[in-house]
Amino acid sequence: MKIALFTETYIPSINGVVTHVKALKSGLEKLGHDVLIVCASPGAKHHHVENGVLYCPGVNFKKLYNYGVAAPKSHVRYKYIKKFDPDIIHIHTEFGVGYSGTIAAKLLNIPLIYTMHTMYDDYLYYVAPKKFIKIAKKTSHAYAKILAEKATCLTGPSKKVEEFFKSCGVQKPVYVVPNPVEIDKFKPHCISEEKRAMIRKKLGILADELAVCFCGRLGREKNIDTLLKYWSEVVEGDRKCKLLVFGDGPSRKELEKYSDRLKINDTVNFLGKISHDNLPPYYASCDLYITASLSDTNSISMLEAMATGLPVVHIYDELNKGQVIDGYNGFIYKNSAQMKKIIYNYKKISNDEKNEISKNSRRSVLKYGDITLAKNLLNIYKQAREIYSEPDSVKRKLQLNYQKIKNKIKKQ
Repeated sequence: MKIALFTETYIPSINGVVTHVKALKSGLEKLGHDVLIVCASPGAKHHHVENGVLYCPGVNFKKLYNYGVAAPKSHVRYKYIKKFDPDIIHIHTEFGVGYSGTIAAKLLNIPLIYTMHTMYDDYLYYVAPKKFIKIAKKTSHAYAKILAEKATCLTGPSKKVEEFFKSCGVQKPVYVVPNPVEIDKFKPHCISEEKRAMIRKKLGILADELAVCFCGRLGREKNIDTLLKYWSEVVEGDRKCKLLVFGDGPSRKELEKYSDRLKINDTVNFLGKISHDNLPPYYASCDLYITASLSDTNSISMLEAMATGLPVVHIYDELNKGQVIDGYNGFIYKNSAQMKKIIYNYKKISNDEKNEISKNSRRSVLKYGDITLAKNLLNIYKQAREIYSEPDSVKRKLQLNYQKIKNKIKKQ
């Protein structure tokens, strides 16, 4: 099968969507399929294909993750896509490149798969002043509905996507396909004790101190201000707990000032951006991963931490239920008092108990490699082709086969 994957950004950029698309390409190719990546490239002067990637001229959209954005219509781009002759077009973005995927699918008369990765309601402040948020939200919902109606099948990394589409008035079923993890890259036993000790020393973490980390873009949607507020209550009674924040973003200076106002700077370290290749030993040098974000669908940073063996301390999130199982591979909190209790209790349990939770955390994500992701999507691609070949029975087929495909995805 030939599959064209449309994404606004791709390597060398690193973010959740890039990691997902990169893993999907890898898995599909390992299973014998041909893949073309279509992405925006602000540095490109013309469309060109290199190593299976069609680079499309675009501009940087600095307000939103500094994404590259390309025009939605291009005759040259369409010629390249037509030459590739895909059986399936799979879009992973709502912007210019993604919309061009919907156009290409229609012109080529082939199925369109649409994966929503981002809960845009939490990101509208990047593009709209506060007084226009309500209008922007209404507009984004209407646009998401248009894209969803063009798609043969819809997918997303968690039930949050399903609920979002429902709120937009979309009636189609949504296949939940968990995000991938580079399992081999984040093997804890490949990181020596000497390396861990060196990083802890570099970060000023003593042997008897608990190191807790968060990794992600420092934007309002990640709820890091809440994390800092709760953390200030944790360290009121124990300064031997250290919070390490990996990442950068528009809110960094504001968060550093907030940390200063809370008088917790001696327990919080903003490390800035750490390259993806260097993340494994940093994770392995910590004891726990923590997040207060409610905007993530299936955080890849969290999954990578789990692959390194870190138990997760996660704020309660009904729509992400099951990703972290309280007491098995991590802990769930609803308020600062519960977070404090979790941290203090974790410090008290035996090393054997800590090792068991660590092993459980890694076990929880072992099945989320590139091959599993590819197999899950191939089931949906096959379903989409069946539906597309018989348009008069689309609704009936969706209803009959939805649960069947869901069960296949769960078994992978």
